[in-house]
Amino acid sequence: MARESTLRFGAQTDEVTSLLRIVNLVRTGEATTRPEIGRVTGLGRGVVTQRVDQAIEMGFLADGEYGPSSGGRAPRTLRFRSEQGRIVVCALGALHIRVGIASLDGDIIDHSHQEWDIARGPAETIEKALEMLDEIVERHPDVPVWGVAVGVPGPVDFESGRPVAPPIMPGWNGFDVRRRFEQRFDAPTWVDNDVNLLVFSERARRQEDSLDLIFCKVGSGIGAGLLSRGRIHRGANGAAGDIGHVRVRDSDAQCRCGKVGCLEAEAGGWALIRDAERAVDEGAGGALARHVDGGSEVTPEAIAVAAMDGDALAISLIQRSARLVGESIAALVNMFNPAVIVVGGAVSSAGEVFLAEIRQRVYELSLPLATRDLSIVRSLGDEKEPLRGGAEMVREQLFDATFPRWFADGRPTLSEVMAAS
Repeated sequence: MARESTLRFGAQTDEVTSLLRIVNLVRTGEATTRPEIGRVTGLGRGVVTQRVDQAIEMGFLADGEYGPSSGGRAPRTLRFRSEQGRIVVCALGALHIRVGIASLDGDIIDHSHQEWDIARGPAETIEKALEMLDEIVERHPDVPVWGVAVGVPGPVDFESGRPVAPPIMPGWNGFDVRRRFEQRFDAPTWVDNDVNLLVFSERARRQEDSLDLIFCKVGSGIGAGLLSRGRIHRGANGAAGDIGHVRVRDSDAQCRCGKVGCLEAEAGGWALIRDAERAVDEGAGGALARHVDGGSEVTPEAIAVAAMDGDALAISLIQRSARLVGESIAALVNMFNPAVIVVGGAVSSAGEVFLAEIRQRVYELSLPLATRDLSIVRSLGDEKEPLRGGAEMVREQLFDATFPRWFADGRPTLSEVMAAS
């Protein structure tokens, strides 16, 4: 009990500090043998052995395989026990739900996807997401949930986990998204904008600690996530990167947010559908027009595919969207000076037809110094990206932000972790 009281609530004794550091060194792969830990930390051999034994006893570390020998006896490697807990991820989009579970090292173990309209409201949507998650969790029993990530397609107050006036989410404003997931899984839950989850995924894939990056998602709506020196920039109230509702010059298009002239109302996927149907009504021809006349559903993906196949109407819609998006991104480039811009979302699946126009506008309108080393690329487009990003967000919160508070318990507790948030 005395040891527990010294470890609890982040008491920064030398023992606690070194123990925490050793677990994180092994977890991140920076040091995976006892001799390596000694060299990195400067701790003596006896102290390292004692701390490692403590970490093994607490359930954080385990002995692994033998490492390469440097002349003497081969050292035994250590591994972080990523299998001891699970991370639950729910990524809500405008027209779909993606859910999954991950190990504590961020690997997606199982996942599921279903088409769904977010406008059906929070109660029905969250109930469906929980049903999907229950099915997955039941396939992997007897492993506790350590944390939950929820992504939503709108601005979020990260501290409270509540959406704030989300334009395409009627009924969600101020809704306590976090509560239902905490009740179901008895685990700390974090809610963030869906594009931020994609930023977390990119950061993990690139493994660059101080990366400056913009992820611009052009799907049904438009949004951006900002990574500054390796850290997510959410802004004072969670609205950073909401470029879908910046004003487009000379536009009088009505936006779903209730305002007029928003970028999303001119260049978002739903706007492209509107303009495609209008053009067909006015007599436009081609493959996309036949698609519309045939009664098939028009989607941003269908327009992107038609553009890649050379349809003139689809190309004109995609290129105009890209030019307008590129102008907004150029303003961000001048202010933010990123090293990388990643473009994703359904509309961007048109590939170079879309990306070339964005590049042209960004390089035309941005300062030469801001674009000197700038890379503009498409995202991988993997449907598991938001799930990986959600797992990374939880890992950051558990092991970077709150680890000292729950370390002595051997696993995170809802009361301690959320009290630290």
